[in-house]
Amino acid sequence: MMATWCPTAEKILTKAEIKAVLDDLRRKSRRSPNTRMNLTLFRLATCCGLRASELTRLTLDNVRVGTDSPKIRVPKTIAKGKKARTVPVIDSGTLDDLRTWKALREAHGATGSDLFLVSRKGTAIDRFNARRRFKACCRVLGSERVGEITIHFGRHSFISHALHAGRSVAEVQRAAGHSSLGVTTQYAHLVAESQIADIFG
Repeated sequence: MMATWCPTAEKILTKAEIKAVLDDLRRKSRRSPNTRMNLTLFRLATCCGLRASELTRLTLDNVRVGTDSPKIRVPKTIAKGKKARTVPVIDSGTLDDLRTWKALREAHGATGSDLFLVSRKGTAIDRFNARRRFKACCRVLGSERVGEITIHFGRHSFISHALHAGRSVAEVQRAAGHSSLGVTTQYAHLVAESQIADIFG
């Protein structure tokens, strides 16, 4: 019988790591628009579970954070397998950071169909640049840990911590865009109770 692939615990960021990265990025973003964008990218990957190919192609219209039910709409044109989904933005920290970035984009003249994430020069970033930026976000964790990390760690972390924070498997499956509940449940055992990140409430 062929073994089923299962992610390993080393492929998620712990509560302490997520907090360290967010604290470092918030502090630096006060004086650096480039770091502010990296903070937004880290939030999209780690607190919303978006893939690099998705977060680099979001538009302002896709990020609906000015309503009573804030959410990110991942249209089928950018979603893996062309399966559109909606990711609720539940925690206040992520919501604040996404709202701040969207307001900055709009202040610079961006409109609904413009890309949500752009460089400080106003140019689009691709998946490769997004991956480099994610690693740069994690520098506070030390060079050895950064050497192991990929942007997909953010997505793994979102799924694992969401499950352990009390979200149902079905809810997390929808937000992650998994094809089955079975894929989602593979992440359920990755986080010890002491390592649950407070990023969903």
